[in-house]
Amino acid sequence: MKTRKPSKLVIFLTVFIDLVGFGIVLPLLPIYSKNLGASGFAIGAIMAAYSAMQFLFAPVWGRLSDRIGRRPVLLVSIAGSALSYGLFAYGSTLAGTAGLTVLLISRVLAGIGGANISVAQAYIADITPPEKRSQSMGLIGMAFGLGFIFGPALGALALRWFGIQGPGWMAAGLCIFDFVLALFILGESWNPGAAPVAPRPRWQQWLHTLGQPRIGLLIVLFFLATFAFTCFETTLGLLVARNFHLDSTKAEDAKTIGYLFAYCGVIGAFVQGGAIGRAVKKLGEPRLITVSLVLTAASLAPLPFVAGWTGLLLVLALLAIGSSLTRAPIFGMISILTPAHEQGGTIGVAQSFGSLARIAGPIFAATLFTVNPKIPYLLCAAVSLVAAGLAWAKLGASVPTAAVAETTTAAATETARS
Repeated sequence: MKTRKPSKLVIFLTVFIDLVGFGIVLPLLPIYSKNLGASGFAIGAIMAAYSAMQFLFAPVWGRLSDRIGRRPVLLVSIAGSALSYGLFAYGSTLAGTAGLTVLLISRVLAGIGGANISVAQAYIADITPPEKRSQSMGLIGMAFGLGFIFGPALGALALRWFGIQGPGWMAAGLCIFDFVLALFILGESWNPGAAPVAPRPRWQQWLHTLGQPRIGLLIVLFFLATFAFTCFETTLGLLVARNFHLDSTKAEDAKTIGYLFAYCGVIGAFVQGGAIGRAVKKLGEPRLITVSLVLTAASLAPLPFVAGWTGLLLVLALLAIGSSLTRAPIFGMISILTPAHEQGGTIGVAQSFGSLARIAGPIFAATLFTVNPKIPYLLCAAVSLVAAGLAWAKLGASVPTAAVAETTTAAATETARS
């Protein structure tokens, strides 16, 4: 039988299709929940359930992929995502508490499946030389961006064509297609036998990863950046409906909100698909992280005050650029600083912190939004500025890629021998 070769294109397509499903559901989730009678806290809790499961499972999937390979872990997680979206479709037809309960269960399963991003990033690291890691990590970010382009747009069309169940069934169908694609085309990138990885309890993996000062700092920055971004992600639909007098129960107005997410996705995909490589070469990862966080703060702060559509589009463009420039250099640096046989585990811990931010962030943002819509945006802008200050003060000016690559390779060899 012909051996499948590892491929950036195939892993990109696998992640992209997975994230299109995510993008179909995300803009509609707070609206569906609100229409079922959920409070601001309940909306935040349902949104956070996805991230709670990612928090728990990202290190598990990552470490497991170090032990048994990336491909089988990706296949299992994609199948779980398909099941979750089917439940989302079913729950959207129910009423009251029953509907909210099924939506919550669907988000729990989606979070377990969606925790595979750490495995996809480890896959990219396996097949990319250290000096190109940040640029290649941009492929994952580009998949996110494109997911936000096609996902919300497809969700809006499915809602219009097939009714309230349409978006969920469309997302489930895409995940089934994604599973088939990965099953027959995706090659394995990691040979577990090359450097045997002993099982490590979750708390030991966390202590081991966070005990490395530079990696620990990068993970903290990722947490703060993600926390700030969830303010936008969770409440944009509610903010636009309030400030622009939309009715989120109407399909046309729900489509408008979906198109705003798609607009941000177009800009994010452009930045991460092409501009990220040039930005890293010009500024280096540490400076780029600092600049991106400043841009994020500068766009979050004015967002709740914007009164016109032109101003809204300009501010969202700035936010999309800033947020798109953050993730790839952070994970590029983490990957460069991590031995080859620990990529899955280390990236899994980093993703867990991102998920932790997505647990706290939606509850924080949705709850404060009911008090005053301006408060979560202003506070999250301040969080971004704090993160920018930490990056500027602590990361240094550049990443010594060659030296780090030699160090991590030597460390991997020594660990494998011992």
